[in-house]
Amino acid sequence: MIWADEPTGALDTKTGNKIMDLILELNKTESMTFVIVTHDDRIASFSNRILKMDSGTFLKREQL
Repeated sequence: MIWADEPTGALDTKTGNKIMDLILELNKTESMTFVIVTHDDRIASFSNRILKMDSGTFLKREQL
């Protein structure tokens, strides 16, 4: 399991997409689980499950 806090936060869009492509590839080919914390809805959209939080409380769970 890989925990990633804002893994694309300081990157330009092109490089961020490459990182997300790598994460998706590792998830698919190596069955690696990634927990990604982000404020970026675009990055969250790569996920198959999204948990939204506010002040430490879960607000919403989306299964994509």
